[in-house]
Amino acid sequence: MVRASGLLTGVKDPVALKSIAVTLSINDFVAGVSATLNYENEEKDPLEAFFVFPMDEDSAVYSFEALVDGKKIVAELQDKYQAHKRYEEALSGGYQAYLLEEDKCSRDVFRCNVGNMQPGSKVALTLKYVQELPLEDDGALRYVLPAILNPRYHLSEQSVDSSLDLKTPIVPLEDLPYTLSMVATINSQLGIRTIQSNCPLSSIDYTGEDKTSAQVSLAEGHKFDRDVELLIFYRKVHSPSVAVEMGMPEREADSLMGAPSAMVSFYPDIPEVETATKCGEFVFLMDRSGSMKSPISGQNRSQLRIDAAKETLILLLKSLPMGCYFNIYGFGSTHEAFFPKSVQYTQETMEKAVEKVKLMQADLGGTEILTPLRKVFRQPPIPGHPLQVFVFTDGEVVETFNVIREVKFHSKRHRCFSFGIGEGASTSLIKNIARVSGGTAEFITGNDRMQSKALRSLRRSLQSVVEDISLSWNLPPNLFAHMLSPEQTVIFRGQRLIIYTLLVGQIPQEEATGEACLKYTLHGKSYEEKVTFSLQPKTDDNLTVHRLAAKSMIQSKDFGYRETTLVLRRDVLNISLESGVMSSFTAFVAINKELNEPVHGPLVHREIPRPILFGGSSTRPRHSSDGYPKVLPCASAPVSQPLRSIHTGFCAVMAQMPHGVAPQPYYSQSTKCVIHTDTRPELPNILRLHACSQQGSIEHTVAQLILLQNANGSWDMNEDLAKVLGVSLEDITAAHPTEVLEPSAWATMLAVIWLHANGKELKCEWSLLERKAVVWLHNNAVRGFTNLMRTANNLLKTSVKSSVFTLKD
Repeated sequence: MVRASGLLTGVKDPVALKSIAVTLSINDFVAGVSATLNYENEEKDPLEAFFVFPMDEDSAVYSFEALVDGKKIVAELQDKYQAHKRYEEALSGGYQAYLLEEDKCSRDVFRCNVGNMQPGSKVALTLKYVQELPLEDDGALRYVLPAILNPRYHLSEQSVDSSLDLKTPIVPLEDLPYTLSMVATINSQLGIRTIQSNCPLSSIDYTGEDKTSAQVSLAEGHKFDRDVELLIFYRKVHSPSVAVEMGMPEREADSLMGAPSAMVSFYPDIPEVETATKCGEFVFLMDRSGSMKSPISGQNRSQLRIDAAKETLILLLKSLPMGCYFNIYGFGSTHEAFFPKSVQYTQETMEKAVEKVKLMQADLGGTEILTPLRKVFRQPPIPGHPLQVFVFTDGEVVETFNVIREVKFHSKRHRCFSFGIGEGASTSLIKNIARVSGGTAEFITGNDRMQSKALRSLRRSLQSVVEDISLSWNLPPNLFAHMLSPEQTVIFRGQRLIIYTLLVGQIPQEEATGEACLKYTLHGKSYEEKVTFSLQPKTDDNLTVHRLAAKSMIQSKDFGYRETTLVLRRDVLNISLESGVMSSFTAFVAINKELNEPVHGPLVHREIPRPILFGGSSTRPRHSSDGYPKVLPCASAPVSQPLRSIHTGFCAVMAQMPHGVAPQPYYSQSTKCVIHTDTRPELPNILRLHACSQQGSIEHTVAQLILLQNANGSWDMNEDLAKVLGVSLEDITAAHPTEVLEPSAWATMLAVIWLHANGKELKCEWSLLERKAVVWLHNNAVRGFTNLMRTANNLLKTSVKSSVFTLKD
């Protein structure tokens, strides 16, 4: 049952919310955000207005204040029960009151109540939060301002007191009565190389030397048809660092907010070790709810979520190692499993699964993920094959905390790799099921390719186990490091670690340094990485490091308003009240009693509308722009160079196959705004420059080649392969060195060579299945690759070196 999808309406009544203004300050890897909601009551009666909005799950909200007709009122963070009681008492007494709280069902949805707004009154509500910024594989620092709030799905047998149950009005984008503005300031001694956004930005302004500071603004007229995303590329992004922050002098010297706090950032240089592992039970949970029919990016020419999911599943199936076990579940209001229990990965089971994937549709109703998850966890474990769960969903589910608790309960026997598809996916669900199980979370929006992010997670799941992880300190006498972050048990190659600690004891008066050392063991070999830092704490009025440390502690203990145990609830409440960081059990409340006289008469209730999104739950069409904005004349960004989005060719391939149900591929003419501050680097994340037809043809051909690969990694020599390679079967047969190679070995060599010659930009997606092919060739005693390369290169008109067939173990 989908709730809070809202009432479709034209805005007949005036809407109290007039604008949202966001000020963003990014310092190295941390963002500080101040968001102001500007209200005005243009009606003749006093109002109570409600606004439900999304925010990233990692946000540590620490301040809420109201500016009422020029007078500032600072809210207090209180126990949620007490805050609600004070708010209701204030309304009953006729006074103005303001309430900010997390939703009871998800930590990435917030509700703001504005009570007793007098006619003609103007109110500006400002909330402030800090947040760690995740690092993408290509080195991009990613900030997202959530603008999309999807409907959330309730289990039909449950009654949930959620903010999302408000009958929020829904209007077309052009009728949305409030606007969004954003100004971002970026500061880093690492040097700013490039800034990208999925929304139009103003030109860049530098405020520092050597491009260490910059300011950009969101262009006027932004509509709420997508989340606002910024990607910042630094020049020296992988350097380890430690930031030491002064505590609050009035607090106890050894308390959470009184002692100096340190944020340690490591990017471990874990060596790449290729292994031909056969271990693992891989279970893929694929969202087949109706919302998966929507485009990934909210554009009417963007690829549908279900189509991208099907392509990704086929690629994952082709990339699994021989000898492992696997199963696939589709879920919605009900769920369907491909097999009664996980089956061994063979040519036969892979072919059956691929045929079933082709038939998948977004036809299972709502989004009940809890039931299939429980079914997976109740299956008996397969000895020697650790469970790896991959969850793909657009995140429109209210039972977030129940799902997180279930994953946490079974975290000893599995890891969960989660994927949020499209704008508006629940960051609380996606991030937490990965966090509590030691997996990783990915978000697929805009022009992101689901395939590359899914294959990255699959590679991580196949990595050798990193053991004996420890963080040690070398500090002056009488100074100790008290760890606040949960113990780190999993490290993946290419993953950044953020660790928080209190420095308890005597900080040296004179300039002094400390050292942090990260150690771990891989394949019996020990590795370590050290960073030296100044022990002199810096003052920060926002107490950014302390707030983030408190948020980290809250996240490790807070499993929701109903699901958290009594002992942990007490801990969360204490940490929240001491640090000023909101939790599931606290809320901000502000009361304005300094009116000339209390407001009398009944309040008129107003819910702030939200926009219709293309492909959403509403049946009414959206009339806004169907794509990303054209490239703006930004600083150092020539407008003559077209930038196009990239889409795979799997849809077209499946459409040509028996039972194929996917439509022809979409090739969006849309773009993202890019502001270059110097020479443009290679940025596969957003900027793939290509001619649409040419790139589409290559992706289509790579997709065909992948579909032809056998489960063991080999290819058969036949007409289908010849068409993909662009040569006739007669020519392949004539060039075949029969005295050296079997037909399938020759076909496999040619396929690998073709991939290296023609599919370089997609290597992250076919690297695992190419690895299978090379291992298969070696296992079948194929030798003398150097002597065979001339014949193969001449046939394919390529110049690939024989080193591509070298095993690196």
